[in-house]
Amino acid sequence: MPINVTMPALSPTMEEGTLAKWLVNEGDKVSPGDVIAEIETDKATMEVEAVDEGTVAKILVAAGTEGVKVNATIAVLTVDGESASEASGGAQAADVKADAPVQTSVEEAKAEPAGAAQPSAASAQPSAALAKAEAPKGDRVFASPLARRIARESGIDLASVTGSGPQGRIVKADVEAASKGGAAKPAAAATAGQPAGDAKAAPAPAAAAAPVRGMSDETVRKLFPAGSFEEIPHDGMRKTIAKRLVESKQTVPHFYLTVDCEIDALLALRKQLNEAAPMIRTEAGEKPAYKLSVNDMIIKAMACALKAVPDANVSWTDSAMLKHRNADVGVAVSIEGGLITPIVRRADEKTLSVISNEMKDLAKRARARKLKPEEYQGGTTAVSNLGMFGIRDFAAVINPPHATILAIGAGEERAVVRKGEIKVANIMTVTLSTDHRAVDGALGAELISAFREYIENPMGMLV
Repeated sequence: MPINVTMPALSPTMEEGTLAKWLVNEGDKVSPGDVIAEIETDKATMEVEAVDEGTVAKILVAAGTEGVKVNATIAVLTVDGESASEASGGAQAADVKADAPVQTSVEEAKAEPAGAAQPSAASAQPSAALAKAEAPKGDRVFASPLARRIARESGIDLASVTGSGPQGRIVKADVEAASKGGAAKPAAAATAGQPAGDAKAAPAPAAAAAPVRGMSDETVRKLFPAGSFEEIPHDGMRKTIAKRLVESKQTVPHFYLTVDCEIDALLALRKQLNEAAPMIRTEAGEKPAYKLSVNDMIIKAMACALKAVPDANVSWTDSAMLKHRNADVGVAVSIEGGLITPIVRRADEKTLSVISNEMKDLAKRARARKLKPEEYQGGTTAVSNLGMFGIRDFAAVINPPHATILAIGAGEERAVVRKGEIKVANIMTVTLSTDHRAVDGALGAELISAFREYIENPMGMLV
């Protein structure tokens, strides 16, 4: 019996990915555990292993294909005695027919896609009217064949549906959601050919608020002379970053708390600990067992602060507050084309040397896009440090499901007043961004005060 190889879900939230590369060809024999392909998610590249033994009879999704849905058939294996045609025919037809993304003009929408059921004579007139109503100015519609067919049958105007597929294409789920929730307006064709009295029988859909949108792509392009710019298509990471930031600012009520921390004691302790690091043998020779950075100590201080103020170690959901038992601190790492936030799990329980070495490993693999999804998804808070660029202070955007994120500025010598006298001290400005639904003002102030206490009295992180 033919064996379908499907697009794997590399994380609980993954819905689609890019099939970056095939490592096998049609006709190759594979065994369980053999690496057969590479899949790109928004921020990582993962290897896909075969789970069955057989011969690669047909590759259904070409290398480089974006927006491949989880559980879609990407290849077919055969066992001894089976032909490639028997194995691939049914699966390929089913996948393409179900939800293959296509680009089509409104005029093309009048025609039924190949292999789809032909409309009955009773529905032919409404279907034609619908195609005409969808884009009176000749705008292009991006939709899968199945989505277009469901829209016609349900009387949904595709022009009023927001697509969630690759490049904004409308897929089956978008049309079904619009039909159930009344988010899309019925097409003019829905009542075409009906007596005037019958048109009143169908209740009008609930009015939906129009989504907030910026300038269209074409409008932006027209603002600049032709040839004066280069178009660089967005990759999956950039799209994901943009989507999550927009969602965060639209749904999370941010508020900000800023404090100045004196870090002279922290810098002195860091120097002392690094000088005391034992030497270990490696293939490259002897080197210190660890080398602490200021950021390592900030991670530890934030984790300790969350344990000291447990009511702030939470995530908001519409039905309940999730109060976390562990302090898992994400750390923003800049990589080519974007950023990623690997997570130091149970940071409050780990020593500074363990945090330091773990963070170096996570950052190295993050830049190579080799992190596993569980290494950068989740977490209970995050730290974003731009101090190395000389940034004095800034406010970071919360990354749900986190309720907080700490923005770290540069440590610099500043004049401070102590007992009426001007002194010089190393000061670091930090800003806590907080989800006001989960952490109120006083609670946020308590959290950032606890953080400052650990930063200014760092010996407390060692006991």
